[in-house]
Amino acid sequence: MAEEAGTAGISKPVIGIHDGHNASVAVLAGGKIEFAVQEERLTRVKNQGDAPREAMMAARRSFGAIRSDGHAPEIRAALNGRYMNYGQWRTETILRDYDRSSTLASRAKQPLKNTFFDRLYQRHKAGERLERLSELGIGASFTAVDHHTAHSAAAYYTAPWTGSRTLVLTCDGSGDRLSATVSVGERAHLTRIAEVSENDSIGRLYALVTRHLGMAPLEHEYKVMGLAAYANASREIEKTAGVFESLFEFTADGLEWKRRKGVPAMYAARNLVTRLLEGIRFDTAAAGVQRFLETWLVRWVKHAIAETGIRRIACSGGVFMNVKANLALLELPEVEEMYVFPSCGDESNSIGAACWLAARAGETVKPLGAIYYGDPIRDEKAGHALETAARGGRLRYRLVRDIESQTAEALAQGLIVARAKGAAEFGARALGNRSILARADAPAVVHALNRMVKSRDFWMPFAPSVLAERAEDYYFKKAASSPYMMLAFRSRPERRSAFSAALHPDDFTTRPHEVFAKHNPDYHRLLEEYQARTGEGIVLNTSFNLHGEPIVYSEEDAVDVFLRSGLEYMALGNYWVEKTRARGLTARAGLDT
Repeated sequence: MAEEAGTAGISKPVIGIHDGHNASVAVLAGGKIEFAVQEERLTRVKNQGDAPREAMMAARRSFGAIRSDGHAPEIRAALNGRYMNYGQWRTETILRDYDRSSTLASRAKQPLKNTFFDRLYQRHKAGERLERLSELGIGASFTAVDHHTAHSAAAYYTAPWTGSRTLVLTCDGSGDRLSATVSVGERAHLTRIAEVSENDSIGRLYALVTRHLGMAPLEHEYKVMGLAAYANASREIEKTAGVFESLFEFTADGLEWKRRKGVPAMYAARNLVTRLLEGIRFDTAAAGVQRFLETWLVRWVKHAIAETGIRRIACSGGVFMNVKANLALLELPEVEEMYVFPSCGDESNSIGAACWLAARAGETVKPLGAIYYGDPIRDEKAGHALETAARGGRLRYRLVRDIESQTAEALAQGLIVARAKGAAEFGARALGNRSILARADAPAVVHALNRMVKSRDFWMPFAPSVLAERAEDYYFKKAASSPYMMLAFRSRPERRSAFSAALHPDDFTTRPHEVFAKHNPDYHRLLEEYQARTGEGIVLNTSFNLHGEPIVYSEEDAVDVFLRSGLEYMALGNYWVEKTRARGLTARAGLDT
């Protein structure tokens, strides 16, 4: 079961490829991630999967520019997973798969997994995959990296601490027939010590409940998490959580778990979940599966720490996108430090695969730092996009001397402002460079945002960006920073009014983006300017996109979404942009350009 990094090798750029659901490409050179982007950002199709053609073209521009002699350097290519089943990423296909997961045909397939016939199937799919990837014209040989090894590598090699023994945990729905692993990282080596079959997947169980509640698996699990806090029938919640817990049992050492006798594989359990939740209110169902997930992960992590003696944990895999579960782990007294790889669903495995291949060649992978890996907004291109749009008479724009100061002033006056500046952030979280910003102390802004652009379910909270140096003024912290919006914290009761629009309105937790000057000096200064005007170093931050669409990427994307939404103000690069019929406070604010 062990996966270890090798030693000898030469330093060449590594391109990492994820060609499944939410495909992506990453480039690692000199031990540093230089570029990463999801295919959906470029095709504008949510969760775009399969061979990432557009992302590869963007990556080629990136790694081709690493050398100054005009020639693209020799590269290595790492793939997420041993094989990939193409054409399975669209929402309608996923819904059909889940709805059919208890049919006779689906149940009959489960015993064949991890058999000779399954290996033949995987080999066939791997061959089809290479044919598809050859069309990308990379000109490199491919190394397939086991799915959970890629998750582990992403978490371990990029962790903010270096040279220390690390307990590395992965947990998701499925990848290469596994759903969870425990590894020990030490001296650049990763050694797997435990693994859980996909048939016993708690991530798949959570997704089945998501589908039961009428939502889309692999996309709306965060809605189930948000809904869970509203349920107040505590006895029913505990009972429901206990029903889910009764499906599984831990092994003697607590590092692995399995289904109890008579429980079907989670990939054939749709009817089981329907039966278990019959007559249970939707909010109680959400709260029950959330309580189960938190309780199960807490027990797992406590077992793993007791077994290994390692109190520093690094986590990856889609289950760790659940920030409430991460909060439960962070608050464990056994956990000394915790790091969750940003946007740790499968989209990040392009980075993980690249990290593993580089480490295997004896290279040192640097801690993560800022994750603004995409193409930057350029004023020249922004000007062209705005000029074209302005001909229709729907917007006006001007280049300003200090866009951060202008934006801060507008926010202080109560305006909602879309911001697209600098390099695009990687992953599912908007980290200021492709964000919509507003005052965090104005609850009415939540309704305005949903009316203008977001159309979120009524129970879903918004999140804040906060000056990192002010973070503990607003919420209770342990030994973990939150620069990637991957952790939740409990707000300080006396400070809740300062960011009431960026809290969960029922349990008052918050999922902050802590802004460090070294990561994003422009955005950090914007928050400082806002603080100078309001006394608060915190604003509401949500992704710059329309509901159901990817976050904007290019200058043209930003202008397009601005025009199609109810947004009235935008900071695009160093341009200040307004709708011609804007009804906000700009005139009264007396902003100076």
